[in-house]
Amino acid sequence: MDFTSSSSSSLTFTDFLDRMRHPASIDLVRSIKSFIVSFSFHSANSENDSKRLQDFLLAMETTIKDHPLWAGASWEEIDNAIEGLEKYVMTKLFSRTFACSPEDAKSDQEISEKIFLLQHFVRPEHLDIPAVYQNESAWLIAEKELQKINAFKAPREKLLCILNCCRVINNLLLNVSISTNHVPAGADDFLPVLIYITIKASPHCFVRVILNLMQANPPQLHSNLKFIQLFRRQSKVISEAAYYLTNLISVESFINGLDANSLSMDANEFQEKMQAARLAKAAQVAPRNISTSRDPQPVHCNKEIHMGGSYYPFMEAEAGKLTVEDVHKLLSVYKDVVNKYSVLCQAVRGLPLDKEKLPVALRGDLCDSILEHPRADCNPAEQDVVEVEGTKEKEKETFVESTVSSTRHPCCSDEGQKHGFKPTRVMAKIEIATAQ
Repeated sequence: MDFTSSSSSSLTFTDFLDRMRHPASIDLVRSIKSFIVSFSFHSANSENDSKRLQDFLLAMETTIKDHPLWAGASWEEIDNAIEGLEKYVMTKLFSRTFACSPEDAKSDQEISEKIFLLQHFVRPEHLDIPAVYQNESAWLIAEKELQKINAFKAPREKLLCILNCCRVINNLLLNVSISTNHVPAGADDFLPVLIYITIKASPHCFVRVILNLMQANPPQLHSNLKFIQLFRRQSKVISEAAYYLTNLISVESFINGLDANSLSMDANEFQEKMQAARLAKAAQVAPRNISTSRDPQPVHCNKEIHMGGSYYPFMEAEAGKLTVEDVHKLLSVYKDVVNKYSVLCQAVRGLPLDKEKLPVALRGDLCDSILEHPRADCNPAEQDVVEVEGTKEKEKETFVESTVSSTRHPCCSDEGQKHGFKPTRVMAKIEIATAQ
C-alpha cells in the first residue's frame, strides 16, 4: 500500500462502500453492524476492545476471500477491502476507543504541558543536531505532516501522518549525506531531529495569540500513539511503519523524562528556562482573569455576542467534542459571565427603571431580563442560579450543565519500546526513558 498519500486510502474506502451497497453484501453488512453494536454490551477497555477488533478483522478477511463480490479478486483487492473495513469500523467506534480513560487524559495533558514549556527555549543545538541538518523549510513540512494526525479517525491514516513526517526527515538526512559525501545518517542523527520536530509541531506553537483568552486543546500525542498500536491491523505495523512508530513512541518517552542531563545545557540554566516558561504561560492566561475586574464592556446587541468568537470561544462548540479541560475553562467563563452580569445588575439598579431612559446598549432582551429580577438583597451568584428561569442566562446555565454531563475524557498510550540503536548521549536517555 502507498503510504505517501491519502488518495489511495480514499479510493480504497470508496470501493469498499460501493461494494457494501450491493444487494449481495447484505450478509457482510449485518455482520459489520452486529460487531459494532456488540461493543455496547461490554465496558470500555482498550486492550479488550483491541483484541475484539483484531479477531474480527482476521475473520472478515477469510469471509471476504470466499465472498461472491470478491470472486477472482487479487490479494491486493482483498487487502484493500480489509483496509476499508478497518476505517469504517474504527470511525464508528472512535468515540469509544480513542482517549477513553482518565489515565489517557492525564498522560496527554502531561506531555502537552511539557512540550509547551520546552517550546520556549529548546533549540537544535541543545539536542546536538548538526547545523548541516538544520533545514527550517524541510522541518516545517515534517511538522505539518505530524500536525495532521488529529484530523483523522482511522488508525491507518493517523499512522500515515507519522510515516510522512519521518520520511521527510529521513530524506533530509539522506540528501545531506549525499551532498557532503558523508556516511548515510542513522538513528543517532534521525532521533534528535524527530524529537525537535515533535516539540515544534505541537499546536501550541501556532496559537499563542489565542492563549490570552483560552489555551489550546492538547495535541493528544499519547492517545494517538496508543490508538495506532491497539487498533491498526497488526499485520500492517511492520518494517518501515513499525520502525517509525517505535521511534515516535521513544520520542514521547524521552520528552516526558527530559531534564538538563538530556540536553546540552547547564542544570541551573535548564531550571531557569523552565521557570521562565511557566511564568510566560501564567502571563498568557492572566489577561483572562484580569478581565473579570474590569468594567463591563457595552453590549450592542445579542447578535454581536454570538459573533464575538474572541469573547465566547465555545459558542460554536459541540458538547460531544469537549474535553475535561474544556469543562474547567467553561466553568471559568461561566463565572466570568455571572460576575459581569451581577455588576451590570447593580449598575442598572442605580438608574431610573424607565426603559426609555436606559442606555441604548442595555435595551432589548438583556434589559427585560434585568428588570424582571428586582431582588437586591440576594447574593449575585445566587440570584443568577435561582432567578434566571425563562431568561437567556438560564440557557447558559443549562448549556454548562449539559456540557459537564456529556463530556468525555480526552487521551492516552503505552510505554515506549526499547531499540538496539548505537547509544549516544541523547540516544542513551531515550533508551532509559523507554525502559521506564
